[in-house]
Amino acid sequence: MRENIFVKIYNLFRYKIPYFLKNVWSFRKALWAFRWYDYHYTLKIMRTSLEVMSDNIEKKGMEIDSSRLKKVTKMRRAIEIINNMDGIHHLEVAEKELGSIIHKDWEFVPEGNDLYSINDKLNEKEIAHNRKVYKRADELENKEWEELWKIFQGQKHEKFIKTKGIDWDDWFDGTGINTWWD
Repeated sequence: MRENIFVKIYNLFRYKIPYFLKNVWSFRKALWAFRWYDYHYTLKIMRTSLEVMSDNIEKKGMEIDSSRLKKVTKMRRAIEIINNMDGIHHLEVAEKELGSIIHKDWEFVPEGNDLYSINDKLNEKEIAHNRKVYKRADELENKEWEELWKIFQGQKHEKFIKTKGIDWDDWFDGTGINTWWD
């Protein structure tokens, strides 16, 4: 019993505290920026975790290359998608496809009783163009959002079991967060 306490104390100072300090350092930017009210911060923490994991699995992983590198590729794609969610990437892509958003100075129009409405001075054609660009940006974001969760969800192993004559390495595409370990 007494020896067990010494082992626990040794493990605390030898492993757990150094891992804790290393984790605080690795996640420092995400932790510094974290706010409870916005999911973007959760994605930042996940991105940091995937960056550390993908780098280590790629460089230090003990799994065979054929499946290990597929996993790293999917992790990096997930990181890319998370990075795209953290800014105006989708709007920029939509503007490249359809043309820039049209901006004009706003005009505040009195409505009476100290109330005002905003007139953006856009005509119907310009409003329709802007709506089309914003709609395309939403489509791009939704498409990547679905792709991200498909990457995390992974393949259904039951489908592999039902297929005959297909090698695991040919079937496995690297998706499935539950398979990302070494």
